[in-house]
Amino acid sequence: MKPLYTILLLLVSNTFMTFAWYGHLKLRQEYSWFASLPLIGVVLFSWSIAFFEYLCQVPANRIGFVGNGGPFTLLQLKVIQEVITLVVFTVFTTLLFRGETLHWNHFAAFGCLVLAVYFVFMK
Repeated sequence: MKPLYTILLLLVSNTFMTFAWYGHLKLRQEYSWFASLPLIGVVLFSWSIAFFEYLCQVPANRIGFVGNGGPFTLLQLKVIQEVITLVVFTVFTTLLFRGETLHWNHFAAFGCLVLAVYFVFMK
């Protein structure tokens, strides 16, 4: 169950992270009150969301790390996290930012990430 818990927590963590890092760009377009916030207000808003990212990211790494009885090495955890980040970001971008489109080179890059996962788990 540890691999499943780790991956689920990483998915939730990366959802919060993506919204914290890029959600303010959409909110600026949608809400005039948000657009008028000074940069420090936007940073504090993003940090408040990132807090929830850390509530999931830290336990995911602790549960998943082989040094704590988990199934993944540190490098494997990082590659898993990066792939999840890009998947979540791609879904986020295509759903919320209609002007952003995927092209062949994006799919080629995702293929390279799949190969990265393969190589990092290769014995």
